[in-house]
Amino acid sequence: MKLFPYRIPLLVLLLACSLPAQDLHEFEKHVTEFTLANGLHFIVLERHEAPVVSFHTYVNAGSVDDPKGRTGVAHMFEHMAFKGTDTIGTTNAVAEKKALDEVERVYDQLEAERNKIEKADPAKLKALQETLDAAIEKADSYAVDNLYPRIIEENGGVGMNAETSEDSTKYFYNFPANRVELWFYLESARFLHPVPRQFYKERSVVREERRMRTESDPQGKLFEQMLASAIIAHPYRNPPVGWASDIENLRVKDAREFFATYYVPGNITISIVGDVDAKRMKALAEEYFGRIAKRPLPTPVTTVEPVQEGPRRIEVQSPAQPIELIAYHRPDQHHQDDPIFDVVASILSGGRTSILYRDLVRDKRLALAAGADATVPGGKYPGLFLFYLVPAQGHTPEENEKELDTLLANFQKEKVDDATLARVKTKTRAGLIHQLDSNAGLAQLLAEYYVSYGDWRKLFTAIDDIEKVTADDVQRVARQYFNPDNRTIALTYQPATAAPAGGAK
Repeated sequence: MKLFPYRIPLLVLLLACSLPAQDLHEFEKHVTEFTLANGLHFIVLERHEAPVVSFHTYVNAGSVDDPKGRTGVAHMFEHMAFKGTDTIGTTNAVAEKKALDEVERVYDQLEAERNKIEKADPAKLKALQETLDAAIEKADSYAVDNLYPRIIEENGGVGMNAETSEDSTKYFYNFPANRVELWFYLESARFLHPVPRQFYKERSVVREERRMRTESDPQGKLFEQMLASAIIAHPYRNPPVGWASDIENLRVKDAREFFATYYVPGNITISIVGDVDAKRMKALAEEYFGRIAKRPLPTPVTTVEPVQEGPRRIEVQSPAQPIELIAYHRPDQHHQDDPIFDVVASILSGGRTSILYRDLVRDKRLALAAGADATVPGGKYPGLFLFYLVPAQGHTPEENEKELDTLLANFQKEKVDDATLARVKTKTRAGLIHQLDSNAGLAQLLAEYYVSYGDWRKLFTAIDDIEKVTADDVQRVARQYFNPDNRTIALTYQPATAAPAGGAK
């Protein structure tokens, strides 16, 4: 694929200095934005170097919006969105609907009996479970497995995937330019006429996903426990996959209610990047997505995390390699300190020239790995600045923690030098440039920045924000936020080996 026409000068300018206004103006000439009457917003970027198109659908709702007792439902609906529609994925839509309704009717009876708790009739529970299993089997018999994604793949679609994070749910893939209208039909149909087929089969898949990625993974388990300890009130404390008991009790009605509340047109942004004509995109958007009824926007999360008033520490037993996580509370992505946190993270852990790598890994060999993440678990609401430490063999988490404390104390005491500050700014700009290299990367960034900041242009002006960060800013942020009362430490420890029966010989 050829580079975007102004890609080379843009690269040079970004590496040399912050992006001049005229280059952003040049970029804007290729971008068209419009909002449908129902509130759904489109961003179209024309790039005609190759006959391919990238699509990115960004729903401004994620696990942070999961209702209490129903964690994981945002992720569950993401799975349902690939199950098809009332016309795609079924051998008999009318019969299937009756069968699916019967599943829910029986499930309601089973749930009502379970809710009697100690007064529940075991025999009735057993009979209802058998009836439910038979009803689910019948409903599933009408489903055509994977037909929706198969249609996409058979028409040249690649990179098809979706992701549910704390702040959002994203759907994306790439199509040949001559299949653009098919994308409009497929994407609008699954949000216009979603069918929760094979829901309970997929619920088991999600439960197994949690078992593999969290419960059986020391890092996943530790990270989950760290979040739940560092964040006590805000729903950022909940894992996107959901808590085990919540997943096991999710119902179709939960997914439907979440969809009805959050998948409203005004809460969705779609970016299209590639070999397209913007006028045709608008016409197709109105024809296909204009069919979706306008509905009220959902209420945002109002819970505010209380100020942490002392250090917290949690230990998780694991037979695997010890790991330590150290988290400090930080403000959200709209705060004036947000770009400073990015610079701080890059200075401390941005590659082999960073402070943590040089000291902990290369020179003193206390750690196999050491790094930091400026924004955890999301940026829409106040979150965490996270350090991670993986002790080298023969060294302990406590040794690494003590050394990190020393490094941070020095970081707070001595201002970063000009050469280091310049280097990390250049690296940050280069990282952005790398993402601009592909249609898919641009589609993702345009949608994310529009939703996060109200204007996709922030993608470029953010470079100016990084450029403005000073050594005084870095020192102030380190002193203000990296203090023990604002810290949560989570680490794994290996269980003690039991002595042999009969005592040692």
